[in-house]
Amino acid sequence: MWVSKPIYESLPYFYLVVGAITLASSMYVNHWHWPVICFSLGIFCLVAGLVVLLKRRDSRSTERHGRPTT
Repeated sequence: MWVSKPIYESLPYFYLVVGAITLASSMYVNHWHWPVICFSLGIFCLVAGLVVLLKRRDSRSTERHGRPTT
């Protein structure tokens, strides 16, 4: 699936924002299992956003230095 560059570049930040909002909402939601669901989703989104950011940074730095990517 191809998306435009502005959307592609903003996805990790979107993941981080959604993760932070979901983690914050897990403290205020008290109905059924929603605190656990919100907490789990928040942690997952934060980790996914950080992984994508770090992978992109590493990939771009290796491309910039002319090293082959593996």
